[in-house]
Amino acid sequence: MLSVKKKDKVKILSGKDKGKTGEVLKVFPNEMRVIVSKVNFVKRHTRPTQQDPGGIHEKEAPINISNVMLICPKCSQTTRLKIDFLSDGKKIRVCRRCGEMIS
Repeated sequence: MLSVKKKDKVKILSGKDKGKTGEVLKVFPNEMRVIVSKVNFVKRHTRPTQQDPGGIHEKEAPINISNVMLICPKCSQTTRLKIDFLSDGKKIRVCRRCGEMIS
């Protein structure tokens, strides 16, 4: 079970965007990478096509999942997660600081 899911708020721990926060747009579990909104922009030079005029476009690039940390929605602090089990055996994510269940 990954610690970060889509639509989670995360903080960047290292790299050129260290300290910035954003929302996870996409998770690549096989590569252990995430795309975070408004963070880690790269420029892509694209050739013009019939639908696209081409030029230099900026977009978010994937970041290694070890370089981001989840921000708890309740206590608004970065936190490591604890994996707990409900009585029916379902896994849930729990904040280590405040003990609140994270959806």
